[in-house]
Amino acid sequence: MLTIDQATYDAIVAHAKRDHPDEACGIVAGPEGSDRPVRHVEMVNAAGSPTFYEFDSTELLALYKQMWDNDEEPVVVYHSHTATEAYPSRTDIGLASEPNAHYVLVSTRDCFTADGNNDGPVEFRSYRIIDGEVTEEEVTVTPTETRHPA
Repeated sequence: MLTIDQATYDAIVAHAKRDHPDEACGIVAGPEGSDRPVRHVEMVNAAGSPTFYEFDSTELLALYKQMWDNDEEPVVVYHSHTATEAYPSRTDIGLASEPNAHYVLVSTRDCFTADGNNDGPVEFRSYRIIDGEVTEEEVTVTPTETRHPA
């Protein structure tokens, strides 16, 4: 099961809507071994495509260096589908290289109306993808904790 806070959920959905009609992509990092998505990082879709995403290799390497320095790992790897359901394609499955990550797909296919309004619904689903096997999992969205200054 993926447990994600409302602010992170909202940020992923906003990114997917903003990059539409191209696919959006990003990572949510968290403390190693915690399975807690904490730090949302929007990435550039180097492919600039409505049907494919590709992390920019320089940007991805810099992010992994940050995560190593912070004892973090990718807890969520996400991208959007702009014209199809939120289910991993064969390409998505082939690219899934983080066995501990939750692979989140957001479909923006139904959120844009003929007049350009993007207030329609999105489909937000999470999967585990291990050795090519796709397993859908429940997503629980929790209230965002407010941090009070010390």
